[in-house]
Amino acid sequence: MGGDGSRQVGQDIPMLMLDDLMPWGVRPLRMGRSWVLSPDAGALRARWDAVLRARGAEQDALFGCTRTRTPHTAVGQLPGQRSATGRFARESGRCPEPMRILHGAFDHQWLIPDHRLIDLARPELWRVADDRQVFVIEQNAERAETRGPSVVASALLPDGHALSGRAGRIRPLYRRPDGAEPNVAPGLLPTLSKLYGSEITADDLLAWIVAAAGHSPTGCTVPLPADPTVWSAGIDIGRRMLEIQLRGAHGRARPRLPGGRRPYVRAAVDAQPTGMAYDSTEETLAIGAGRISPVPAGAWEFSCGGVRVLDLWFGSRTATASAGTLEALGSLAWPQEWTSELLELITVLALLAEVEADRTELLKTAATDQLAELPGILPLPSAARRPASVLDHPEEGPEGQFALL
Repeated sequence: MGGDGSRQVGQDIPMLMLDDLMPWGVRPLRMGRSWVLSPDAGALRARWDAVLRARGAEQDALFGCTRTRTPHTAVGQLPGQRSATGRFARESGRCPEPMRILHGAFDHQWLIPDHRLIDLARPELWRVADDRQVFVIEQNAERAETRGPSVVASALLPDGHALSGRAGRIRPLYRRPDGAEPNVAPGLLPTLSKLYGSEITADDLLAWIVAAAGHSPTGCTVPLPADPTVWSAGIDIGRRMLEIQLRGAHGRARPRLPGGRRPYVRAAVDAQPTGMAYDSTEETLAIGAGRISPVPAGAWEFSCGGVRVLDLWFGSRTATASAGTLEALGSLAWPQEWTSELLELITVLALLAEVEADRTELLKTAATDQLAELPGILPLPSAARRPASVLDHPEEGPEGQFALL
């Protein structure tokens, strides 16, 4: 199968790539200007107002002109959003309501959902983002032994920012809105259903991918086991991981640690914390003068793409921006909401760390017990790698004109 889209492990055992199983993938969003994204929604509104007050060359400088976007660029509306489509230089209204997105692997931040401000917004992703969708985000790494998940699942639209610097693709579970047309290799689900002796759904495959995906120099690998009991065990692990990563979306329960292990604020975080440190003996996370405990070591050490997640989260909220830039318009004091978000993130990472031992054992078993072939699946038809056509969805084009896609 090495010549038909799969990869070889040794001489006899094929190693499938995520690209073989979920063929439609979209490159990460490219903002073009960092001021449109922030952990603080209020900062985005202040930045919007500052750009609107400026005129001419001053506005161009604040806006951050690129070859793709300037205040005079004509561009269509983002699917599902209500932002204007007139040229930004003539804008006089309020900032569009900031929306939650997934920044990187685990950071929930805010974005101004205005197509005029984003160089490459990937509208095809916005068209399928709804309350049924789950996005799979590849977490590429330079080395196969890099710690952390190879994919992360999100109900929020992700920007695909790479913690390791090597951005992977964003793969929606469904190719159309309302959970229609799974983004799965044609014929794969019936083939797996026959092999494993029970009906396999797109949600089952998603759970297996979340549990079993691994790193390789060329992307995410996904072994498929020959033993149905290994498959079932992986599905159980993947469902646990999805329950944690989706954070209460799509009717799921929000992640919670058992009583006695839940992190609490023991001392309030001060207005401008300058550092974060961890005491493994006391299981205490210090943020400036603030104290949070208990914080399991697994949460503190949790890495993705070779980078510690809590360090990145804290750094994005405390980095010093250059004076006079829009990025400097942010929270003057640490909001209480950030502490609540941190408590949830600690919970998510701690629960995922607890699953990691089971996941590691699954990867070892699956790597030595793979299907010898998947007849009739590969090579994939080229249409499977393209977005589905939207024939009846009107979208506002530049200057308020409607286009039928």
